[in-house]
Amino acid sequence: MAATTNRAMGSLEWSLLLALSILWGGSFFFVELIVDALPPLTIVLLRVGLAAIALNLVLLATGQRMPWNIRLWRNFAAMGCLNNLIPFCLIVWGQTQIAGGLASILNATTPIFTVIVAHWLTADEKLTPGRCLGVALGFAGVVVLMGIDTIYGTGDHGFAQLAVLAGALSYAFAGIFGRRFHELDVSPMQTATGQLTMATVFLLPVALIVDQPWVLAQPSAIAFGAIAGLALLSTALAYILYFRILATAGATNLLLVTFLIPVSAISLGAVFLGERLEWSQILGMGLIGLGLLAIDGRLIGRFRHATS
Repeated sequence: MAATTNRAMGSLEWSLLLALSILWGGSFFFVELIVDALPPLTIVLLRVGLAAIALNLVLLATGQRMPWNIRLWRNFAAMGCLNNLIPFCLIVWGQTQIAGGLASILNATTPIFTVIVAHWLTADEKLTPGRCLGVALGFAGVVVLMGIDTIYGTGDHGFAQLAVLAGALSYAFAGIFGRRFHELDVSPMQTATGQLTMATVFLLPVALIVDQPWVLAQPSAIAFGAIAGLALLSTALAYILYFRILATAGATNLLLVTFLIPVSAISLGAVFLGERLEWSQILGMGLIGLGLLAIDGRLIGRFRHATS
């Protein structure tokens, strides 16, 4: 397993990582469209519930079946909490007080938490100088990309920022925990379906009691569209890619996607909204790219080869 959980990524893994960054980058945008119309628990319930239904239907349509091993379902339950229930609720609640762009910056600390957690909890993803350098470059790129003024002007919502950071930490633990599913011979589709199903089971009674969604005003057509995008694209499809990358490239490499999410958001804004890229945004993208290469190991490897 060591050879497949912590290796340099190939072109396929990089392509899947880019696609995942676009899907998850869109999730912050979708939440921005919904957060004023629905309470956080209901948003998260719709996200995981609709995604779980969609993936279960895909399994049926393709002739696959979910395993009925109780050990697997205990793992699905834990993964559903670490990778869905906890971070989704914390981040959506955070976005009720802070902008999605800032939330994506805070979410980009996930690899920082991950390399530390992986160092202590795994045998094959230890801290190295290259990984430390890559994390530093990547996080610096995110800061430059979003602007220093954004960081300095966010002191009024400390609890919301801490909530998003706690969500990032939960993602880090999920990335490490999720490695076991490859060893248990569970497909990425089954893993994604299992975790989302268990997250829905846990959240359903809580959301019904707390939010009482039946008394809420009917959301707008835009909100309905955003809910569909959040559930089907940024969750159902995204987690199929997530577990595919996790199984072949490792937890630390996978969670580099959090660096690319702000890049995806700016690129989509430039294409669809006519937003112009500033020099700071281009510089930020460059730093993020260098950080990805450093953590992947190719940049340092080539430098050593050139100087040897």
